[in-house]
Amino acid sequence: MKKVLTIAGSDCSGGAGIQADLKTFSAHGVFGMSVIVSVVAENTSRVIDIQNITPEIIKKQMDAVFEDIEVDAIKIGMLSSPECMEAVVEKLNQYKPSNIVIDPVMYAKNGCPLMEPIAVNTFIEKVLPFADVLTPNAPEAEKIAGIKIYSVKDMEIAAKKIYNLGCKAVVIKGGHIAGDAVDILFDGKEIFYFTADRVNTKNTHGTGCTFSSAIASQLANGSSIDKAVEKAKSYVTTAIIHSLNIGKGYGPTNHFYNLYQYGLQKEEVGIK
Repeated sequence: MKKVLTIAGSDCSGGAGIQADLKTFSAHGVFGMSVIVSVVAENTSRVIDIQNITPEIIKKQMDAVFEDIEVDAIKIGMLSSPECMEAVVEKLNQYKPSNIVIDPVMYAKNGCPLMEPIAVNTFIEKVLPFADVLTPNAPEAEKIAGIKIYSVKDMEIAAKKIYNLGCKAVVIKGGHIAGDAVDILFDGKEIFYFTADRVNTKNTHGTGCTFSSAIASQLANGSSIDKAVEKAKSYVTTAIIHSLNIGKGYGPTNHFYNLYQYGLQKEEVGIK
């Protein structure tokens, strides 16, 4: 079984962050591990508070994983402060893992900021170059590329600008752009397009976390980057179509739709 590590924040409501990542890993048949960098008190409607884990504990969590278990891929999500980022970067330099997918989490679904404004430059300069795949949504891509994005053509321009900052490939998610849900991948040579019908639901809490974790899982299982993105897009679209109307705000996606729909077979859980 392949092993995938998430380095991200904890969402106590279970729809995003570490919780969404581990659910996605399990749905893809890989063994999930976690390094928690922030504890976020949030629900489907709002972010109440954030407490960052100390850099020393972040580094020790990474040591605990890497000194014992082979890591086939990493998903990096919420890194709220420069200190968090520098701790993670130190250990990435030390252990030199492959298949790093970075989701530059800047805002919660309800618009609450999850990355300190002063941390954005640190992210671009120190974290972004480690990405084998970077997965910003349109507002995050605007912030990183320094341009406004209104169309797929703008996404293409932004993707090339972001690629030139040092990542190996960039996927810009088009969920915030009008029309069909179009994501684009630029790998430095070619632009790939991934299109799905837009799903009429507000329950999209954790979609970015889920998408990036699905890409990491697919890379761990041996997919090329373009195939990993294609399969992850299909998975997250299904999870959105069958999203859960939980909470008063933006409900979560359905990471285990097939399991919830059909259940475990009796012999799988030891039922006579």
